[in-house]
Amino acid sequence: MAEIDPGRIALRFVNEINRHDLEALAGLMSPDFRRVDTSGKETLGRDRGCAAWAKEFTRTPDLRLAIHDHLCQGSVIALFGTASGTRPGGVGLPREHWVVPTAWRVVVRDAHVAEWQVFSPPEPDR
Repeated sequence: MAEIDPGRIALRFVNEINRHDLEALAGLMSPDFRRVDTSGKETLGRDRGCAAWAKEFTRTPDLRLAIHDHLCQGSVIALFGTASGTRPGGVGLPREHWVVPTAWRVVVRDAHVAEWQVFSPPEPDR
């Protein structure tokens, strides 16, 4: 059996986020998936993780992660790049595109993403 490369799994997860493919994301998440957003809020479990991604894709329909570099140490992967999207303008306000430098900590276990943690400046005001 071929050895599983945690770095490839983390980058595949990013690709599915960029495609907004909830089914593919669910297939890559461990049942006990843990997601931690920039504010430190945790979401636990695959189903809740999918619900959080669905909400994120609705809130930011053009969300995109660009990975510029990554480091792997065993099953822990650090990703470095940017997150971008467009926030809705609201009544009388223009839509505004944003880009923020971002880092992610990803833990891969048994060929699945077990943890996804985001580190970035606070999200632009809504």
